[in-house]
Amino acid sequence: MHRRSFFTKAALTSALATSALSSFGAGLETALDRTPRSSAPSDLKITDLKCGYIRNGNSLFVKIYTNQGIWGCGEGVDATAGTYHLVKQLGERIKGRSPLNVHRLFEDLRRGGFFGGAQAGMYIAVLSAIETALWDLAGKALGLPVYQLLGGKFRDRIRVYCDTGAYRDTDTSPGAFAKSAKRAVDMGFNAVKFDIDQRNDPAKYDAYNWTASQGELERMYNQINAVRKAVGPKVDICVDMHGRYDMTTGRRVAKMMEPLNLLFLEEPIPAENPEAYRQIREASNTPICAGENHYLAYGFRQLLEIGAVDIIMPDLQKAGGLGEGQRIANLANLYYVPFAPHMVASYLGAMAASHVCASVPNFLILEWQIYFHDDPMFKEIVTFDGPMVDKGFIPLSEKPGIGVEINEEGMRKYAPKDVPFFV
Repeated sequence: MHRRSFFTKAALTSALATSALSSFGAGLETALDRTPRSSAPSDLKITDLKCGYIRNGNSLFVKIYTNQGIWGCGEGVDATAGTYHLVKQLGERIKGRSPLNVHRLFEDLRRGGFFGGAQAGMYIAVLSAIETALWDLAGKALGLPVYQLLGGKFRDRIRVYCDTGAYRDTDTSPGAFAKSAKRAVDMGFNAVKFDIDQRNDPAKYDAYNWTASQGELERMYNQINAVRKAVGPKVDICVDMHGRYDMTTGRRVAKMMEPLNLLFLEEPIPAENPEAYRQIREASNTPICAGENHYLAYGFRQLLEIGAVDIIMPDLQKAGGLGEGQRIANLANLYYVPFAPHMVASYLGAMAASHVCASVPNFLILEWQIYFHDDPMFKEIVTFDGPMVDKGFIPLSEKPGIGVEINEEGMRKYAPKDVPFFV
């Protein structure tokens, strides 16, 4: 019996060993099978960069191509008109290089432009589009969403405020503002934004003097007061002045708006003078927000060091891109300042910004435009899965890369004439 037991156990052990040997390394093999072969860093190389424009050249879209059929998409805004040759020039500098070294390529392009304007403006807006496309490409090559490449996420959805665009309407009465606010809330948004810089205000005495008249101040207050009454006390209200006033007016408006409990007052004065921003901030309890017209992390250093603003709002489609956007947010976090990016791009830009917003702890809210709902162009120029926005939040894409693609055919009919289109 002992001998029979011995041989039985031996046979069983042999069978188990054979099975173990046959399955040894299977987990590693499975992992390797699931890893895209095209993501090998030593083999992936940039082969070309092409671009197209819409909005009379004020929105730039780039695609970076590789030797393995993977591409990346990015977008730049505002300071992009007339930049075609700059885009192509920067594209030539990164050909033949690995797109996975995003920070290194960004730094090489930035340092290479020290004497060509690489501090702000057009150069950085174009660089923002290229840098974003590199992140998208890297994510696709590695099979990861961009937020994962940025270090992971703090949240699965990104809260947005709806810029109602009411200032673009012919009727800018308090009643019209209230109606626009109510529409946004009925659509599911829990935060709205209105612009109160009205160039054609009949109460304005001088087109070049930036001091608002008493009539203008009354009009501003009545518009936002009507919004507050329409949405109630729990919906956040943001107010934008587009940097079109002086420090005196900025202080008065900030103080005047205190009873309406704004989420923030945006850019009451131009971007260039942080000390003047600090005087406005110190004169009122209304939170002051700026940053749409600042570039790179350098542009935010003094704002934060001297306590000039309560909230920063870099536009990630022109301030330097996604990696730079995260650096700006992390810099602000050292001063306990919230991060609320400006966003006037397409859904590609909105989702790209969302990956950064997900990756930082001090995110507050992201801008959302009513044109996504009213203008069919913004659905035609990109392709994506799922709803754009759900009850005031952008669902963060889990697809590799950004999760939104450029639709070249959809863009073509909106492209400006006599500008090369993805060639």
